[in-house]
Amino acid sequence: MKGNTSQKILDFIEDKGQATGNDLTGYLSITSRAVRKQLNKLLSEGKLYKVGKPPKVFYLLSKQKSIANKYDIEPSLKKSIDDNFLVITPSGERLEGSQGFIYWCNKQKLGVEKTALEYGRTLKKYIPYKKNGLIDGMYKLKNTFDKIYLDKIFYLDFYSIERFGKTKLGQLLLYAKQSQDKSLIKELASQIRPKVESLIESFDVDAVGFIPPTVKREIQFMQELERNLNLSLPSLKIVKVKTPIIVPQKTLNKLADRIENARDTIMVNDARQYKTLLLLDDALGSGATLNETAKKIKKQKLAENIIGLAITGSFSGFEVISEV
Repeated sequence: MKGNTSQKILDFIEDKGQATGNDLTGYLSITSRAVRKQLNKLLSEGKLYKVGKPPKVFYLLSKQKSIANKYDIEPSLKKSIDDNFLVITPSGERLEGSQGFIYWCNKQKLGVEKTALEYGRTLKKYIPYKKNGLIDGMYKLKNTFDKIYLDKIFYLDFYSIERFGKTKLGQLLLYAKQSQDKSLIKELASQIRPKVESLIESFDVDAVGFIPPTVKREIQFMQELERNLNLSLPSLKIVKVKTPIIVPQKTLNKLADRIENARDTIMVNDARQYKTLLLLDDALGSGATLNETAKKIKKQKLAENIIGLAITGSFSGFEVISEV
């Protein structure tokens, strides 16, 4: 009976294109509680996804399809895809791992098995840059600026990789910021917290600082990230000052313009002194914001050592990331 009810729900949504809980309660002539139970089951199986928030929640057929025995992908490669691949569809559906990879390949009109091998080779290209889950960005920073005020700079993953686009962390960061989704920010914070705490322990960090946002949003990503990380360390007060015309960093393509923007609009409003500060930013493009902020902190003698950390960073020569 349960199987019949589930199939009736799927058939109804396929026919109508969408459905609410009330639609299904009336159609099936069962209680709303029974409908919710069936919907939760179908959601967990990946057969449906939902959009909207109560009281306006709609259920749609998922784009995910079962791939069991359909493609000949070597187990270790499949695990690598499952661990690293994420795509957000144009309609906002989140597809992870092999399911997302197959959707992406079909969208690009690419053979799944051949492209999976190429994806595996591409991932291996980036492995040497990671040590203990961190990417050391000092070499590239030294090739970008005449003077470096950061003692170390790391990021947790590349924002994107060749051909396949944004990494899993890059996708989560982009949509957490653009959609101002608190649940995504919480998920992101949960993912990166162990690495942040490990870095704090490794460098004996005694304070943290968060780069303030440059774009006005109702829900500010860095503020939510700080709240969700909930680090047991004092937080240095860093502010973004208002100017007659607000110019977001992401609108500036030239390195010199980004340096000027950071220098003239980001201020350190604190007098407490620390030995080692962990300075966090969301995406590292040119590195101008972190380096200029570190310069101000050191000139005011608020920290002896500054460790920079970005969630993601660009791979090719610290090219500018303008999406986030």
